[in-house]
Amino acid sequence: MHIDTFFDHLWQDYIRMTPQAETIAQALRDRGETIQNDHVAFRTFNRGPISLEKLEPFILDLGYQRYEPYHFAEKKLDAYGYIPPNPEQPRIFLSELRVEELSAEAQRLIDGLIEQIDPSDVNDASIFWRGPLWAVPTWADYQQLASESEYAAWLSVIGLRCNHFTIDVNALRDIDSIDSINTLVEDLGFSINASGGRVKGSPDVLLEQGSTKASIQPFEFAGGETHDVTTCYYEFAKRYLNDEGQLYQGFVAASADKIFESTDMRS
Repeated sequence: MHIDTFFDHLWQDYIRMTPQAETIAQALRDRGETIQNDHVAFRTFNRGPISLEKLEPFILDLGYQRYEPYHFAEKKLDAYGYIPPNPEQPRIFLSELRVEELSAEAQRLIDGLIEQIDPSDVNDASIFWRGPLWAVPTWADYQQLASESEYAAWLSVIGLRCNHFTIDVNALRDIDSIDSINTLVEDLGFSINASGGRVKGSPDVLLEQGSTKASIQPFEFAGGETHDVTTCYYEFAKRYLNDEGQLYQGFVAASADKIFESTDMRS
């Protein structure tokens, strides 16, 4: 699969889940801006046919290279960043939940989801916009997962798909800061994720980031109950030059930890 085709499919699925993103992107285009995507991110479980180890080959087949590992002790996550073959193309961030660190009940619920996956469905890069590969959980099961891991609860209903695209602030013409794009987004009526600050990171760590709070949509759970859940969000990133005069390519774990909370209903 060509990288452009891959990201076209991702974007179409993403804006169905995140209508705010198309509104924000159009507002920037109306100002004469050209939008470049800094990176996308995916969430998964560390078990079964959708573990990071099993999904990574699809990313590498697109020409990406594994860059750096990241660990999030409190959220029980491991992740890798991936660098594209062309610097004009987006980076990829793939994380997975350490399921074994949850309670026996949460593990049972997650294993019940994973056991429903047909291995034949995990055979190419289209897996990244398929959504859930299992039957929807009950509202009670969703709440049980959410009590231990917002990440697990989100994944149980949204499934394996892009949880955010990221506007490359460096590529914008008239907007040169995360603060400025935060203000534009709020003027459009959308909320900013303020966990860890409205601007996460700093020039000292070579990366500044901001994000919206995720879109919210009603979701019908098994048994017929309907409740609002968070879907996906839009991120903004500004990168700085390192000591060698090259643009920083990685991610900052402390900032990413707070960006994850863009989908947290409790915030």
